[in-house]
Amino acid sequence: MATQLFAAALAAQPALHDAFVELHGDLGAGKTTLVRHVLRALGIQGRVKSPTYAVVEPYELPGLAIWHFDFYRFSDPREWEDAGFRDIFASPGLKLAEWPEKAAGFLPRADLVIQLDAMDDDARQVTLTAQTDIGAALLQAASPAMSQKGQS
Repeated sequence: MATQLFAAALAAQPALHDAFVELHGDLGAGKTTLVRHVLRALGIQGRVKSPTYAVVEPYELPGLAIWHFDFYRFSDPREWEDAGFRDIFASPGLKLAEWPEKAAGFLPRADLVIQLDAMDDDARQVTLTAQTDIGAALLQAASPAMSQKGQS
């Protein structure tokens, strides 16, 4: 429930529509689950697939392009460049990237970095780091949702 509230708080911010968000965390930390909640809160209907094998899953809403990346299977960061993702990242829209460290050195600076850490009792510790003005706006908007529950 806390993850849904946090995702809804992010999705309600117009700044998210042109943001690049990195999601960090171990396998099973909840990165894809958080992305699913954000996409649902934005209005995406139908199946929301993990892009683990496809590397990217695109979504379209009126006036909003969304790309959900999962770089887990990259063995070399240059695969990002070879895949032609530079054009996507240069275009307007929301980019959500899991395992961004696998494309290190090629990705632009993220607006917001979300670190998810699984706790012993199925709770998640979430750490947010803003790296741009867009990220700062998102962080400010998400802070009330984070402080209501403490963890998600």
